[in-house]
Amino acid sequence: MSGIAGIYAVDQPSTTSSELRQMVDALAHRGPDGMNTWCQGLVGLGHRMLWTTPESLHEQLPLIKGNLVITADARIDNRDELAPLLSLPDRPLEKVADSEFILAAYERWGSDCPNHLLGDFAFVIWDKQKQQLFCARDHFGVKPFYYFHQVDKSFAFASEIKGLLCLDWIPQRINETRIADYLALMLEDQVITIYEDILRLPPASRMWVDASGIKIETYWQLDPNYELKLESDAAYAEAFREIFTKAVKCRLRSAFPVGSHLSGGLDSSSVSCVARNILSETTGETLHTFSNIFDTVKECDERVYIEEVLKQGGYTPHYIHADTFGPLSDVEQIWNYEDEPILGPSHHYPWRLNQAAHEANVRIVFDGFDGDTVVSHGLDRLHELAFQQKWPEFAEALEVASKNYKSPVNYMLAYYGLPALRQLSKRGQWLAFAKTVNYIHHRFQYSRRSLLIRQGIKPVFRKILQKFYRVSEKPVDDLAKVGEIINAHFAEQVCLKERIDQYAPKPIAPGAVRQKHWQSMTEGVLSVNLEAVDRCAAAFGLEARHPFLDRRLVEFCLAVPADQKFRRGFGRMIMRQGLGNILPQAVQWRGDKADMTANFVSGLLNINRPLFEQVLHQSSPSVLGYVNLDTWKKSWDRVTQFPESNKTVNSMTKDCFTVWRATVLALWFQRL
Repeated sequence: MSGIAGIYAVDQPSTTSSELRQMVDALAHRGPDGMNTWCQGLVGLGHRMLWTTPESLHEQLPLIKGNLVITADARIDNRDELAPLLSLPDRPLEKVADSEFILAAYERWGSDCPNHLLGDFAFVIWDKQKQQLFCARDHFGVKPFYYFHQVDKSFAFASEIKGLLCLDWIPQRINETRIADYLALMLEDQVITIYEDILRLPPASRMWVDASGIKIETYWQLDPNYELKLESDAAYAEAFREIFTKAVKCRLRSAFPVGSHLSGGLDSSSVSCVARNILSETTGETLHTFSNIFDTVKECDERVYIEEVLKQGGYTPHYIHADTFGPLSDVEQIWNYEDEPILGPSHHYPWRLNQAAHEANVRIVFDGFDGDTVVSHGLDRLHELAFQQKWPEFAEALEVASKNYKSPVNYMLAYYGLPALRQLSKRGQWLAFAKTVNYIHHRFQYSRRSLLIRQGIKPVFRKILQKFYRVSEKPVDDLAKVGEIINAHFAEQVCLKERIDQYAPKPIAPGAVRQKHWQSMTEGVLSVNLEAVDRCAAAFGLEARHPFLDRRLVEFCLAVPADQKFRRGFGRMIMRQGLGNILPQAVQWRGDKADMTANFVSGLLNINRPLFEQVLHQSSPSVLGYVNLDTWKKSWDRVTQFPESNKTVNSMTKDCFTVWRATVLALWFQRL
C-alpha cells in the first residue's frame, strides 16, 4: 500500500510542482517511508512510499526509464512467470521492484500490459514519446484510483479523494445521485463518487489521457460460460488447494511481520491456516492473528473456532474486546480518512483490528474478504435440482442445509423448491405436477390441497387472465424494498426509481447457478467495499491483502460445476474438501457463522446511544432534504424498544440499517 498522485496541467503548467506537493502531502498517511515527485513540462507525478515487500526497500518512485516515467501503488504476484519474458534490469530479481516489472511489461505489450499482470495495482505511466498518460487499475479494484477531468482543462488523479480536494481548481459540489444510491443500498455505479466532478476508474479498466481528452476501456471480464471439467471430486479438491495455496503464498512476500484477521469463520481460518503452514515451512516465522472476542454479547463470540485454529501452533494471537466499543466510537478518527459517507455498519471491527496490527509492528494484514462470494455457498444448486426434477436429491440436500444454515425446512422449500412446482403447472405438465405434489406431501408433510391451490390452480388462473384480459403482474417497486428512509421529493428529483431500474441486477432464471455466481462477483458494491478496506488499512500504515480475490482463484471457482459448490447440504464443498488436512474439522464442517446484529444493537444502545440521539434531534436541514425524518424517528423508537418489542431479527436488522444510514450521512455533513 502506497499513495500515488499526479497532474496533467493542460492549462496551468506553471503551478504543477507546488500543487503536486499539496496532493502528496494530503496522502502522507499512505506512505510514511518516503515521498518524491517528478515534474516536467505539463506533467507531474507523485508518490508516497510504504515499505512492504523486500523489493520495495530498494524502490524509488516515480521511476524514470528513458521516455517513460511511472508512479504506482502495486504488488505484482506473477513475477516469476513474467521475468523470462521481460527485459529487466541486470541484477537479482529480489532487487527488482514491482514498478520495474510494470514498466518492462509496458515496453513489451504497451497498453495491453495489464492483461499480463497478476496482483493488486493502480499505476500511471507518462509516455513522453506519445505525450500521453496511461493508467490502469487491477481486476477487482483492490487498489483505488480517483481522477478529475474537464474538457480543455487539467487532469488530476490520486489514491484517495482527499488528494484531489486539496486543489483549489477542483470543485467540491456534492453529487446527490451518490447520496440517493447510498440511501437506497444500491452502489452499482462503479464510476461516480460523492463529488460531482471526481470519478473513479472502474476495476479492470485502463485509461489514456492526452491533450485531446481521455479514453477508457475494460481490459478483462469474467467469463460466465466457461465450465471446467475434471475427472473426479478429488481432482477438483486438489486443484482448489493448489490454486488457493498459490494465492496465499504470492501474497506472503513481505519484509515485515505478517498478520491475519481471524474471525473463526471458514474464510479467514482457511487463509490463516494456509499462511501459517507456508511461513512455518519457509521462514519459520509465526503468523500474527487479530481476532474480535465478545465477553458480554456472547452470541457473537467465536472463540471456540478461533482456538481450534490456534491449537495448531505457529501463531501469535492478539484479541480485541469488540463489545467494549460501539459502531460510532471511533467515528471522529475515521472521518479523517474516509472521504465519502458510505460506511458499513461493521466498519469499526477492522478499524480496531488494524489498530492492533499497527501496534504489533505488522504491516501486512490478510483477511477472508468475500470468500463466501468467490467460492460461492452454491445454494442456488437447490433451485437447479428442483428444476431438473431431482426431488430425492433435492430433499436430502435441503434437509441437511436446513440444519447447517439454521433455516426452517419449509421456508427453504418454499424458496428453492416450489417455484419448480409452479413451472410444471404453468406448462401444463400435470402428471409430473401430481407426482411432485405427492412426493413433497410425504417427504415434508406439506398439505396436498395447499400445493394444488397455491402452486397449481392460482398460477394457471393468473396466466389465463394475463393472456386473455391483459392483466399484468403487480409491478415490483424496488424503491419500496429499501424502506421509506429516503425523502420522497428527493427520490423523485434524482429519478431514483429509473436509476434502480438501470443499475439493479437483472433477474436470473432459477437454476442458473453459474450466472448467479457471476452476477455476485461483478456487483459494483465489491469495489466500493474494497476501497473502504484499503482506507481502513492505510490509516494505520498497513496493506490489506485478499487471497480470495486472486484472479486465478476467482476464474477457477466460477468455472467449477454446481455440485462442487454445493453438495450434501454443504456450501463451498470444494473448499471444505480441498483444505481437509489443513483446517481443523470443527471449522471445516461448520455451516453457520455468528450474526453480529446483537453486538451492533448493544453498541448502539449501550455505548453510542447519546450520539445517535443527538444526531437524530439536531440534524441539519440539508440532511433532512435527503432523508425522511419521520421514518428515521420511528425506526429509532423500534430499535430502542428491542427486545421488548418482540421484533424478529430481520425486522430489527432493517431498522438498525435505516438508523445507521441516516446517522452516518448526517455525521458526514457535519464534517463539511
